Amino acid sequence: MSPTTTPSDDFGTRFEDLFQRAYLRFHRRDEPRSELAGASRAVLQHLAMSGPLTVGEAARHLGRAQSVVSEIVTHLERDGLLTRERDPADRRRTLVWLTGEGFDRLAADRRVLSPALVGRAAALLPREQRDRLLADLRDLLAADDAAQTAALGAHDAGPRASPPAATSTATDLHHPHEGEAR
Repeated sequence: MSPTTTPSDDFGTRFEDLFQRAYLRFHRRDEPRSELAGASRAVLQHLAMSGPLTVGEAARHLGRAQSVVSEIVTHLERDGLLTRERDPADRRRTLVWLTGEGFDRLAADRRVLSPALVGRAAALLPREQRDRLLADLRDLLAADDAAQTAALGAHDAGPRASPPAATSTATDLHHPHEGEAR
């Protein structure tokens, strides 16, 4: 370590090197046609985050023409990723919502790494080591959350300080359970 580097700089460089190697070894290797088209992905992601909407509401939220969103919804419905259902609060309205397969497809599309490739390698590690690896990664992310919060507090200690914007991951998407109110 040089006089100008800190232990955290050295850790950052070593972690980045290992992360690059892990990414290259375990990244998804899907065929291009298995990925969602950008417009389809946008509709699925928006519905997953907002909940059921009418086609018109989705079009307004996405800033697209209703006819365009309607065509995308029809395509996604034909593929089994969306369904149309009556609004329980107003039976005159028809809502579009993700099917279980739609949630699964969106989660798979968001994956960066192949769970099968990671799982194959992790299966050779003792369970305690696998659990420790996951716990250590969670701790690193929590430490970054704390660092971001502290940095925000240092920049604006007033009441207008806000936490960093949340980002969505595949694990943030939950399937609705049968019979649950949405």
